[in-house]
Amino acid sequence: MSPHTAARQEPLHRLPVRLLGDLVSPRALERILADAARARGQTPETLGPSDLEDILKREVFKRLQLSVPAALAKRRVSEVIGALLEAAPSAPAAAPGEDLSLLEEGARRFALYFDWPETQRLRGILGVARQQQAAGADLGPLLREGQDLIALMERRLEEGLVAQAQDLAELRAAFGRVQGMGGKEVRRLESLMAQVEEAQKGGVLQPAEVERARSIAFTLRRQLESSVMQPLPGEGGDPAPVDPAVQARVLALEQEHAARQLADLARDSEALRRARPELEARLQALRGEAAAGTLSAETLDAWRRELEQVREAELARQRSDLAELEGALAALPPSPALEEARVALGVARLTLDGGGLATDELRDLHATLDALQAAPEGAAQRLEVQRDLADLERAARDVPGAADDLAPGLTAAREALKRGETPDVSALWTALERRMAQAAQQREDFDARADRVIREYDTVRHLAGETTQKLGRLADTLRAQRRLGRMSALARERYAQTLTDAEALLAEARAEYEAAQQVTASFGADALSGLLDVFDLGGEAEEAALEPEPAPAASPEAAELPYDTWRVRGGQLVAGPRDAAAQGVAALLAHADDLGGQTLRLTDDRAAWAARLEGAGVWRLARGPNAGAIDDRVGAWLEGQG
Repeated sequence: MSPHTAARQEPLHRLPVRLLGDLVSPRALERILADAARARGQTPETLGPSDLEDILKREVFKRLQLSVPAALAKRRVSEVIGALLEAAPSAPAAAPGEDLSLLEEGARRFALYFDWPETQRLRGILGVARQQQAAGADLGPLLREGQDLIALMERRLEEGLVAQAQDLAELRAAFGRVQGMGGKEVRRLESLMAQVEEAQKGGVLQPAEVERARSIAFTLRRQLESSVMQPLPGEGGDPAPVDPAVQARVLALEQEHAARQLADLARDSEALRRARPELEARLQALRGEAAAGTLSAETLDAWRRELEQVREAELARQRSDLAELEGALAALPPSPALEEARVALGVARLTLDGGGLATDELRDLHATLDALQAAPEGAAQRLEVQRDLADLERAARDVPGAADDLAPGLTAAREALKRGETPDVSALWTALERRMAQAAQQREDFDARADRVIREYDTVRHLAGETTQKLGRLADTLRAQRRLGRMSALARERYAQTLTDAEALLAEARAEYEAAQQVTASFGADALSGLLDVFDLGGEAEEAALEPEPAPAASPEAAELPYDTWRVRGGQLVAGPRDAAAQGVAALLAHADDLGGQTLRLTDDRAAWAARLEGAGVWRLARGPNAGAIDDRVGAWLEGQG
């Protein structure tokens, strides 16, 4: 049964639910229709064709964009509208206007991002549209493409702001670690962070400033860790061995920085890699090095230089190719298809003049030239199929696995066009829609996982420690990613990675929470009350119990300890100055001993504490303003050095 036949045999408001049920769940569509009808003072049953058409173009189209690309959403909505018009005829939609103000405003708004391929192409479209407007030509196709590009840039900006907010949170955390170092570079980092924070508030991306801030933060953190790696000489003046744990932290910092730089290069070279597919193999090899922890800064610098050289060569090649196409098209007799090709040629020229690549446009122009030279009378039909294939290919780029799945079919269809055949594209659209449905389900799963992480983080957020702090930053990122609409492939990858990292940290936080619950349970009411008095976490704490003893008499070993550190055995301070708060933590360590604990971190409203089991029942205990400060100042001592 055809969709149109079915439409005549069922209530009108059920037709969109049936025809779009493979992209959005029927229940969601029914809810959208009910809400939209209520907003119009009606019920779904009383909606007429014009009402349903308006709902499809507004509410339903907006919902479809959460799970499918705009090109596919438009096509499917148009099909449903066609079925509606056949079932209950109504006036056709008005033709789009001829006003360029929307494109001009979009070009101005995104002028700051002049290196985006979408911005470069929009400038080309706008330039040609002005020429066409002066000549009195139809601007409809150019206006639609320009509006699509603006929508893409708006999505890219929203995704970029989410990523920038995450970068800013990580920079703040890094700054807390290195702030105590002082100096010019620390002040530069603070200044750059202030710039980025101000831009974030204004909805502006500043990738160069973020990159500089990340590089400075990385350099400072490596210096801080490397200073710990310089042990005092051992007996006889021989250098003491470097602590493997500290060395591993430095290497991890270097690899984290290198992996982030590689991700930035991959993002920025996406258009170039489509033009030069051989670059993809090199990128995958570098990703393998990053996964193995062997990616070096020198390798990245060489890759960056190579990309710049390849880009310049590709720009020169495309400009030469465009000149040849222009000459070949000029030799053809006039026709509507040729005029359309000349418009596309103008857009490609302006795109290349602006420094952008025109890979897809040149490929389509070659296909147009072949069609016009082979059979001018059938060129219009071939060009329509060609446009369909181009829309299909662009739509597949945002769907996980779709581009690889469809690549053989797209190649075969284009080869068929060259032979003068008319391929059936419907099977390719069906294959894409299957992938779309999988992607929509994946997004729903991602959102559910994000909700679970955010919800469970709220149950452990009161815990102190680096694990909970990192988890909190990722939970904030997940909230922002959760609010995004339809995602690009890159944003989807980031969402997946954030979820993976957050779930791993959540498992660690749960383990810490359970350990804390066990320790608390082991106190009993009296012991817990005494501990709360020490940390002023509840009850009426007496000031005398919170202040250090006036006579800081130290044990014989105290002179050997760093400032604000102690050794603890059996719940008692055995080395270090007398301190009531430290003694309270020492009592807690006795219970950690009973549970077989190895490390402990906690925070009260006055300080942070960190402890590590040294061996033979002896703990090393340190206090500081926060966990990062403790790690930076005495992290090596806590781990057994000194």
